[in-house]
Amino acid sequence: MKVSGRIIDIPNRRIFAGEITVENGKIASIEELEMAPEHFIMPGFIDSHVHIESSMVSPSNFAEIAVKHGTVATISDPHEIANVMGIEGVDFMIKNGKTVPFKFFFGAPSCVPSTSFETAGYTVDAEQVAKLMSSPDIWFLAEMMNSVGVVNDDKEIMDKIQSAIKVGKPIDGHAPLLSGEQLDKYVNAGISTDHECTNIEEAEEKISKGMKILIREGSAARDFDALYPLIDKYPNEVMLCTDDCHPDELMRGHINVKVKKAIELGVDLFKILQVACLNPVKHYKIPVGTLNVGDAADFIIVDDWRKMNVEQVYINGNLVFDEGKTLFESSPFVPINNFSRNKVSIEDIALNASSENIKVMVAKDGELLTDQILAKAKIENGKAVSDIENDILKIVVFSRYDNTKPGIGFIKGIGIKNGALACSVAHDSHNIIAVGTSDEHLVKAINKIVEGKGGLCAIDDASCEYLPLPLAGLMSDRKAQEVAAFYSVVNQKAKEMGTMLRAPFMTLAFMPLLVIPKLKISDKGLFDASKFEFTSVFA
Repeated sequence: MKVSGRIIDIPNRRIFAGEITVENGKIASIEELEMAPEHFIMPGFIDSHVHIESSMVSPSNFAEIAVKHGTVATISDPHEIANVMGIEGVDFMIKNGKTVPFKFFFGAPSCVPSTSFETAGYTVDAEQVAKLMSSPDIWFLAEMMNSVGVVNDDKEIMDKIQSAIKVGKPIDGHAPLLSGEQLDKYVNAGISTDHECTNIEEAEEKISKGMKILIREGSAARDFDALYPLIDKYPNEVMLCTDDCHPDELMRGHINVKVKKAIELGVDLFKILQVACLNPVKHYKIPVGTLNVGDAADFIIVDDWRKMNVEQVYINGNLVFDEGKTLFESSPFVPINNFSRNKVSIEDIALNASSENIKVMVAKDGELLTDQILAKAKIENGKAVSDIENDILKIVVFSRYDNTKPGIGFIKGIGIKNGALACSVAHDSHNIIAVGTSDEHLVKAINKIVEGKGGLCAIDDASCEYLPLPLAGLMSDRKAQEVAAFYSVVNQKAKEMGTMLRAPFMTLAFMPLLVIPKLKISDKGLFDASKFEFTSVFA
């Protein structure tokens, strides 16, 4: 097979007319021509850190859409399903990914659960991690979220790190705001990347200490605008990732959108393509082609490098996307799940007021970090309730794995005026999280999730919109196009209820993520992530 066009030679910073000869799935030769078609041939895009589960579809369904945008591979952390299903969940992701001609590179989840301050479905211990690290299907130790454990030489954590070092596989990091001597210790442990930077100063300190920075632009956390100058300044030390990308956004674009945006902002073409296409291959040592003779024939054809409209995608020499159509289909599968919660009542979420003042989480659009404020509680019949007028709403987290009492708190920044939102996608243990304007609405939304054993729900006095997620309460068993359509309906319902958040369910899903400051909540209670301890709702 021969493919010709304007070849973008990233390492040598040139574009030339050429012809690629492919034999047995590899590039046999690259020859320069005097003339060639005006489209451009370049390596495919790689998402350097993504939780496929956040797309709410299976890996094989994810691949059908990702290739449309020129993505040929992902560095995938199956952390979310591992929290729900343990090793069985990791195995499912690997096996399902192998049913399609897309290059998934999965890691071994390092923090399942991420903390001991929440109820998780499973624990993946150091012995299990070591077993995973020895597998040829595992390419790296996934994000080490427990920076406190690393800094304090926690034996279980250090054993997991050593299992990766022993087999020579990279270790991903997760260290928001970590700095100084603590960062030194974190890096010296062997951790090589971070995708949690939100400003240039934080990123440059980490780069100076040897870390690679993954610039994240997902559905909730959007750091590209703050960090893109790193690409021109440190092209060897940067990669691009989405981390968490909801289905509607995946339908609109993937890494290609970030590349196009960088070019529009004046970033050097060859540097942004190095960051998006080459650096992940080198860092993670993955078998993805980069347009060299002898490489796997993984490349894409775009109409114009300024527009990045994808015309064709080749993986291992096979044409997998052409003329707007993906040329493979995912296979059906039987969903697996872990869901044991019974329905709840208004009495379960009633909160006796022990003070007039409450600590309130403050959600911020486009960020995972929260703030904390003190506010006057709205009290009715001795109970603290939602204060719609001041946008201070009750937030509740129920364990999905047992029938214990919930964690209850208050949050500002969600903005709904009537009704409740609930979901079983709640990082990282994926319990049921809900926020609402009344206890009655909260109970209805939560019980809708319980009935379906997972999903997303937006409910008010007028109607209820619900997206079922039967696969571990995280993903659908339907095609990505269908899931995106369902998701858009539920998301639009939330917007009609008053929220101004870009991705309200994604923002809600990160409120139980206890490893990111400042104030968060788990099924066991309100949590001060800065001090890494529980705290009272009342002040």
